Order: sequence, then C-alpha cells, then structure tokens
Amino acid sequence: MAEAATKKKRTGRMPVATLKKVHAVAELAAEKKARDIRAYDVRGLTLMADVFVLCSVGSEPQLRAVTSIAREDMKEKGYQVLRVEGDHKCGWLIVDYGDVIFHVFRDKAREFYDLDRLWADAPEMKLELDKA
Repeated sequence: MAEAATKKKRTGRMPVATLKKVHAVAELAAEKKARDIRAYDVRGLTLMADVFVLCSVGSEPQLRAVTSIAREDMKEKGYQVLRVEGDHKCGWLIVDYGDVIFHVFRDKAREFYDLDRLWADAPEMKLELDKA
C-alpha cells in the first residue's frame, strides 16, 4: 500500500508553487553563468524534497556568486531558505528551500559525487532557460 501511495504522489502534478521556485532558482543560476543546470523530480524516491536542481560552476568565486544570489534574490522573491550546507572550499554547496534543494558544484565535485547518475531514476524536468 505504501508503494502505491508513493507512485501516486510521484505521478501527480507538481504544485505550481514548486515549479515556480524551480524555475526561479534555475534562472538565477543561469544569470551567473552556471552550466549544466538540471532539475530532477525526486518525488517518491526520497522524502528530502520534491525537486533537486543541480548546476556546475568553474571557480570558487563563481560558486560564491551563485550561492549568494540563490539565497538573497530568492528571499526577495518570497522563498524561505531553510538552510545552507557545505563550504566554498569543498566545491559543493546546498541551498535548501524545503521542497526544492539547490546543489551548486565545482566541476570536479559534480563529477566525483555524480548525483546525476545517483538520481537517474528521477525524471528530468524541462527547464527553458534564456540563453543570454
């Protein structure tokens, strides 16, 4: 019975508020020139969140810039940041919005942790980001 409930939750429609949050954080990452921005619908696969948004950056200053905009601009847009985990020097920072978790990786850290492969069972969400 729990399996059926999990499947039903995953196949249901994503709440509009969650979709807006996903697109807002992905757009902000794109503005700061983050690369390989991907979103995965992890509903039914984990209780941590509904969506993981991942992106890559090439340097520590860019990691700081993307994380900073993800905190400050998202707060201004009305989204609550529950916590920020990680360290600029380790190459992986996480910004937790509750239903959406935003992962910012340096290239080597993204390759090492390989969350794209780890969450391969999760459907990838289409992100239509402006290419400036």
